Amino acid sequence: MRQIIDSAEIHRRIEAAPLLSSSASRLLQVTSDPEHSLGEVVDIVKTDAALTARILRVVNSAAFGLLNTITSIDRATSYLGERMIIGIAIDICASQLFDKPLTGYEAERGELWRHDLRVAIASREIARLAPQEMAVDLAFTGGILHDIGKSILSEFLAGTAPVVLETIERGDARDYLSAERAMLGIDHAMAGFELARKWNLPTALQQVIRHHHRPAEAEESYRPLVYAVHLGDIVAMMGGGGTGSDTLQYHMDPGYAQYLEITPEQLTMTLLHVEEEFAKMEASLLDGKDGGA
Repeated sequence: MRQIIDSAEIHRRIEAAPLLSSSASRLLQVTSDPEHSLGEVVDIVKTDAALTARILRVVNSAAFGLLNTITSIDRATSYLGERMIIGIAIDICASQLFDKPLTGYEAERGELWRHDLRVAIASREIARLAPQEMAVDLAFTGGILHDIGKSILSEFLAGTAPVVLETIERGDARDYLSAERAMLGIDHAMAGFELARKWNLPTALQQVIRHHHRPAEAEESYRPLVYAVHLGDIVAMMGGGGTGSDTLQYHMDPGYAQYLEITPEQLTMTLLHVEEEFAKMEASLLDGKDGGA
């Protein structure tokens, strides 16, 4: 497959991408530390008026149906939990990346965010099944961010989906990732990794973004986390929550069995849990964005 564009233009687009807010960046740094406390999360939220207001709208939205209004950010943060706080923070400052149509993947506006939210939920559930202790909320954050590179590459892939799928079917490309790299000189995992470095994300999240389709290539100490998101991605796609033309056009790495213990029954239960939790989170985030009840 012939390269169709100078990858230097893609790198320039990555450099021009918006930065995370200081509060979102600090939240990602703090929550990547397994020794952090909820109080540290609350302290960061309190310094960001927009984030505080959005969190209070979410917790008091119709989706939660609380009898009494919560006005304390301490109580709101404790009630929602870290995963929801991280989701809100990222949605506020990077919505222009997550919410735009992925024309290159033939996906509509919002599909990337919906897919990433499903992957986040699945990754967190799968991380709970690891025989060794794993930061489950970090797996959730990794799931949200794993495909951020698609928002960069999408416009450069416009109109290529039929060609890519035919190339994979003929066996000329291993998967969608390989086809992207052949056409653009870079794939969405590489583009996301560059963006993660620009954002100065914790190394664990950089590894997830870079290797979520090739988890065996991650640094050894981060492989359990990367495999959790790798499987979470597959689970989300199996449940019908993909990002368009590349859905289920990747291979599952059987090496996950070295790091995770998941039975077919647990996989089925994870699929069901993802859809239940996704419906609740999506409703609450939308209510909070629109002003709530």
